[in-house]
Amino acid sequence: MHIITKEEVFAKIMSAERPQCPHCGVEMNIWEVPPVPCDDGLGWGTPYLYMCFNDECPTYVQGWDHIEGTYGRTASYRCICYPEGRNFEYMSVFGPFGGKGQIIDEEVLAEQEAMKEKVEKGFAVLDEMEARKDAAGVLTILVDANEPARVRVRAAEMIRDIGTPAEIDPLREKDFGNDIIRKKVEAAVKKIHERNFTRECPFCAEIIKSRAKICKHCSKEVAGQ
Repeated sequence: MHIITKEEVFAKIMSAERPQCPHCGVEMNIWEVPPVPCDDGLGWGTPYLYMCFNDECPTYVQGWDHIEGTYGRTASYRCICYPEGRNFEYMSVFGPFGGKGQIIDEEVLAEQEAMKEKVEKGFAVLDEMEARKDAAGVLTILVDANEPARVRVRAAEMIRDIGTPAEIDPLREKDFGNDIIRKKVEAAVKKIHERNFTRECPFCAEIIKSRAKICKHCSKEVAGQ
């Protein structure tokens, strides 16, 4: 099953037409959700939303009096829109700058565009390596923390099919710091062993034949282990 990364979600939102606020008609901003759950404690369900930051929007203007009169506190509402389904809801804000720290501005868009180009370049390089069965080259990209996560995920999927037992030790020794990549690497190591009829000695961790009874490296008995 393909796991959707945050980068892929952002690329999808960037390629889509932004909705207009149904209350004021102004185009909504792309908003990155904060790393805290929303009021119901269930989480946002998406890394990005659309939000109206028009201070003249009727929802925002009238929200101050509504919340003050109903709940006795100083706050208002901003209209938000979920990318999937395009359903509009409301989020409480406690001042004119509430939520503005998560607006995806032009600088962030430029960074994301640069990331997109880096991903496309990485994919192109990996395609060339796959055609040459260059497992060592794919491994180099996979263990490089400076490469985009999407590129490294693709590299992990690729090395699963073209990797050899020589790539297993470097994969085992690397701390990838990313659950998605780590799971892909674990699946790749398992597949490499299956294709080459090998396994790792439970005592010394050296690679041995899957049917071996005695490890050729540490001389321990591994039959049934």
